[in-house]
Amino acid sequence: MTDKRSTIFALSSGRPPAAIAVVRVSGPQAGAVLKALIGRVPEPRKAALARVREPESGEVIDEALVLWFPAPHSETGEDVAELQLHGGHAVIAGVLDALGKIDGCRLAEAGEFTRRAFENGRLDLTEVEGLADLIAAETPAQRRQAFRQLKGLIGDRAEDWRRRLIEALALVEARIDFSDEADVPEDLIGPALRAARQLRDEIAAALADGGRGERLREGLVVAIAGPPNAGKSTLLNRLARREAAIVSPHPGTTRDVIEVHLDVGGYPMTLLDTAGIRDSGDPVEQEGVRRARSRAAAADLVLWVTDLSASGTGADEKFSDTQVWMIKNKIDLAPPSLDRNESELSKPVNQSFAISAIDGTGVDGLVAALSDYAKQYFSQTEAVVVTRARHRRALEETVGALNRALSRGNGAGEELVAEELRLAATTLGRLTGRVDVEDILDVIFRDFCIGK
Repeated sequence: MTDKRSTIFALSSGRPPAAIAVVRVSGPQAGAVLKALIGRVPEPRKAALARVREPESGEVIDEALVLWFPAPHSETGEDVAELQLHGGHAVIAGVLDALGKIDGCRLAEAGEFTRRAFENGRLDLTEVEGLADLIAAETPAQRRQAFRQLKGLIGDRAEDWRRRLIEALALVEARIDFSDEADVPEDLIGPALRAARQLRDEIAAALADGGRGERLREGLVVAIAGPPNAGKSTLLNRLARREAAIVSPHPGTTRDVIEVHLDVGGYPMTLLDTAGIRDSGDPVEQEGVRRARSRAAAADLVLWVTDLSASGTGADEKFSDTQVWMIKNKIDLAPPSLDRNESELSKPVNQSFAISAIDGTGVDGLVAALSDYAKQYFSQTEAVVVTRARHRRALEETVGALNRALSRGNGAGEELVAEELRLAATTLGRLTGRVDVEDILDVIFRDFCIGK
């Protein structure tokens, strides 16, 4: 870092008004900023009470707690100052305006504090992604996975794999470069290939997780499908506990797919309300049916909703590759002779439920079953390493390079083996951000908020 680099500042807390507002400053001018605003630089890492003044007029803007974190022992690796102010609009605006008038200071861009932490070696790229996931987490399960990622779940493992790869590569290159030296063993390729094979197997095992880490970030997809007027939208509203979809007695009301994100038993789930599936001459409804079939076929689970009294309640044949639960709706309209005991209705029989989406009968049992389904699906995520498609691609490329190295170790030439091991190590380096990642940095940091 040089003193020519700009010092950035931003509101890092929530939208005002609030009890407390946190304004952060990072960069070479952070100490000068404190002297301009409060007249001194406090003792490092100890909160100090100070009056924050407008530098030009000396007018008091607020009385705040001030923290000082000198480089390199700060979140960004630069000098960092933090002002904990009263969270009113006028106070925040006054402080930000004062900061903007100080030479060398400017408002931070989205994710710029975290990007500087990455550039200064405070976080690797997987930890940055873990931080982004932690901020975006909506359920306890997502929060736990994101925190493990932030603390090096995959980054530490990838660095260990990369270190061992480099050691194996060093053996091969020693044999290539010093083959005429008497003290260099003849067989260095053998130990290198054994190490490569062990690494290949470990990384392949990490990839064989069924994509559960990525799914936990995004949520299980549950499609509510069935014929028109079966109560699909009413069921969606009942599960969401709000009017998310328009309900009408006229068939074909739902034309497009409606998505609702829920926390079900602590796990993320996306419910899809789809158009009623039937043959129709209406081109708009035909498109809705096509989308309904497509989204439901790609879902993790289909809730096939039918009217309890209707005939021909079998699920659409296009869902043969997707798990389907039969939901017999409108139990509230059933004859009095039918037992509507809640405890019995809440029990699935061969993945079949009898419910009333209108009055809620049997819905608690369905929710409990969905919660158990999600819990069972995500039961192994504590050990999952891969949480993003980027991680999976990098590890798959690494396995591919290792496979080529192993196949070329059978007399194809030491140079080719070394090149494949070098490619594998480079790919792992890209995973953590050690090499050649400029093309993906903007994509990662654009999703961060201002002040983070």
